[in-house]
Amino acid sequence: MTNATDIDILISEVGPRDGLQSVAATMPTELKLQWVTALAQSGLREIEVGSFVSPRLLPQMADCARVVAHALTLPGLFVTALVPNLKGAEAAFNSGVHKITMPISVSEPHSISNIRKTHEQVYEEVRAVVTLRNERFPGIEIEAGLSTVFGCTLQGVVTDDDSIRMAVKMAELGVNEVGLADTVGYANPTQVRRVFTRLKRELGALAGSAHFHNTRGQGLANVVAALEAGVTTFDASQGGLGGCPYAPGASGNIVTEDLVYLLESMGLRTGVDIDRLVAARQWLEQGLPGEALYGFIPDAGVGKNFTYAGAAQ
Repeated sequence: MTNATDIDILISEVGPRDGLQSVAATMPTELKLQWVTALAQSGLREIEVGSFVSPRLLPQMADCARVVAHALTLPGLFVTALVPNLKGAEAAFNSGVHKITMPISVSEPHSISNIRKTHEQVYEEVRAVVTLRNERFPGIEIEAGLSTVFGCTLQGVVTDDDSIRMAVKMAELGVNEVGLADTVGYANPTQVRRVFTRLKRELGALAGSAHFHNTRGQGLANVVAALEAGVTTFDASQGGLGGCPYAPGASGNIVTEDLVYLLESMGLRTGVDIDRLVAARQWLEQGLPGEALYGFIPDAGVGKNFTYAGAAQ
């Protein structure tokens, strides 16, 4: 998504996909629709509303097409979905989404665990998806979301060279953007700044979003490092829900509420109303009773000295 001129940083809310696929319970569809509506009404411009995967593997995502249809009725919302393969991509394209994200593991052991494909098989899948898009759905964007960029619980070390090589390969295959994800929460700010700086140098305008987990408490520090490297789009999940079910120990996306506060307090406009965003948690609490939700801002509030970026002083 091209950032609107009235915001500085785009927050892509991934809770309805990354968050919900990582919990055992299945959120009732009607409550999910209410939640997506409330998130959009808080000012979020982009929401990843689900993934087009086998309902046998992820029953939490069985209603994805219905959620997409609802999300497309919400004014000004850019609707995205994750797809692991050509079959999922075709279903997503037919649903009318604005963008799909394909999870591309830099770590081959994680790729085999996550989507049961070697790197060579992944390249063929991406090539087929891009061809289908170009032939029948030219208006839909494709993002390659590179996972395990900063390390892998299965492989261990993942080198910068391997990550950049994969990013360049994705660009050559015809995707619209390449984002980088700290799938298992291994990243540190120095590493983040270095890799995103190199990504920008290699891919230019195709260098995309940052996706961080707070597994080891580094999430927001890594956001600041990515900002310094020129990143302008960040994934986050309301309540910190999420993590990769195929990467042992990969808990917790960064909390959307805390990310909005961080950015706005730094003078960066997000377009998100924190009070409305926190209020949207009610739908999660109803739909996933007993599920742990995280975040400092929902508990502590923003403080009396807080003002939104760009607000009249």
